Amino acid sequence: MPAMVQTQALTRRFDKLTAVDHLDLEIAKGEIFGLVGPDGAGKTTTLRLLCGLMDPSEGKALVAGHDVSREVDAVKDRIGYMAQRFGLYQDLTVAENMEFYADLFGITGEERDRLTASLLKMTRMEPFKDRWAGRLSGGMKQKLALMCTLLHKPEILFLDEPTNGVDPVSRRDFWAILYQLVKDGLTVFITTAYLDEAERCNRVGLLHQGKLIRLDTPQSLRSGMEEVCYEIANGDRKGLRETLRAAPGVLSAEPCGATLHVFAGRSIDMKALAPGATVKPIEPSLEDVFIALIRKAERS
Repeated sequence: MPAMVQTQALTRRFDKLTAVDHLDLEIAKGEIFGLVGPDGAGKTTTLRLLCGLMDPSEGKALVAGHDVSREVDAVKDRIGYMAQRFGLYQDLTVAENMEFYADLFGITGEERDRLTASLLKMTRMEPFKDRWAGRLSGGMKQKLALMCTLLHKPEILFLDEPTNGVDPVSRRDFWAILYQLVKDGLTVFITTAYLDEAERCNRVGLLHQGKLIRLDTPQSLRSGMEEVCYEIANGDRKGLRETLRAAPGVLSAEPCGATLHVFAGRSIDMKALAPGATVKPIEPSLEDVFIALIRKAERS
């Protein structure tokens, strides 16, 4: 499959702060790629670089075969970018917002009518087309923002934490729409703070302090750790957590419900470190892996 996004040592600095640090990526056409990281990791800056909204300090990026620094107009013609706070007009209806964005994209006549009807049907927003945007729920506002972004039929869609603060049902509906778009040939690059959403992506990149610390499929990330993940149940969870964190060979010890999830080297006798506790090896969640990889990055 041809690459829709390619970066080589992509870097962005703000004075002494390096927000994106020598990022190397290659994303195929028709892929859902998720960039995951804590606040301040550099996710939004990465998207802004790829959309040509700011210039890199070093390195280069190609989007849909065009250099984002030298061919920014060609890039913008081929992408859709949905920021964390999309510019909807609260005092316009759903239909009026779509008409406004269609005007911005130069879409008129029968093509406008066809695209608008198709997007309203796909998002199940037809019954709400005459409702003011300011009176929509959070999930409906995100659907409207997505429809406006899709009006000019982009080849690749950049979404910056699009379901942040949206209820679980609306998040599920939003992802169902994304799957349909990818089935129709669109490429999706999404940033998210929700690790359960990252599980839905074809591949996931874990970003920490501007650096890409791991990139793979969700399943490979869960099964590819050098350390073993244990679930430990013990009455004194807090005391055991501190003991384990200080033990040589233990990478991380984090609470998970009433238990601890602990990553430790394969040679470590975990039962000896947690006498009297119930210890069993488990397959880690993506959240477990992400926390453990951050701990490893901080130590190195």
